Amino acid sequence: MNDPEIKSAGEEPADAASKPLVLIPVTAEDVEREQRRRMMKWLAVALIAILAGWILYKRIADPRNAREAFDAGMRLVKATRYDQAILNFNRAVDLQPDFAEAFRMRGRAYVAEYSPDQASRDFTRLAELQPRDALAPAERGFARLDKKDYANAIADADRAIALDPKLGRAYSLRGTARRAAGDPRKAIEDFTKAVELEPNLDNYFQRASTYQQIGEHQLAIADFDKALEEDPQQPHTYFARAESKSALGDSAGARADIAAGRKIDGW
Repeated sequence: MNDPEIKSAGEEPADAASKPLVLIPVTAEDVEREQRRRMMKWLAVALIAILAGWILYKRIADPRNAREAFDAGMRLVKATRYDQAILNFNRAVDLQPDFAEAFRMRGRAYVAEYSPDQASRDFTRLAELQPRDALAPAERGFARLDKKDYANAIADADRAIALDPKLGRAYSLRGTARRAAGDPRKAIEDFTKAVELEPNLDNYFQRASTYQQIGEHQLAIADFDKALEEDPQQPHTYFARAESKSALGDSAGARADIAAGRKIDGW
């Protein structure tokens, strides 16, 4: 067990400490070479970081991603989550500043959020991007109705009609603005044209309401009848028709309409 050839782990030979430490001389050229090596290493790291950032930017700024943001916004609009939809449309137009449909849909979301100023700006931008799009001034006009800016709403309707004389919505816009501005007879002309082009519930209802305003209750009732043919489950149409029936002395008919409206409303 006392064999001198067996040494403890890590034990140096007795003569190791006596060996002199050999120093390798370092020249100025060696120092410069090391500095260049380190500089090239950091330069390579910086270039890789710049390249990675550029690739990431290109991926983010790719129009396909703008489309993804737009599609997400559309899904949120369908779910009536307009504030979140606006955030997605913001992203879409930030990534693609000429994305016309994103401006249109963000404008509509702003209308739903009762923000007519922001909506008007989006529809103005839409009109700049698509100057032949008659819907752009028409939609801006409806946003201006919310601000009671009737003169400019009428001007927008005029622009829309000049671009597309068969756009029923533009006549409905102008009729609504004219009625609100105190010109119901001119409004009836516009609603009549709207009904000819787009015989839907809203246009019949709007003309009926305008007939009521000037005391033409028989004509109003006829239009309310048409509106109910389009959709018999609208309680406000029954209530409105009841007013005209009552004005003509048809108390029984008025009561029947009120009862029908209340039934739909769940009273």
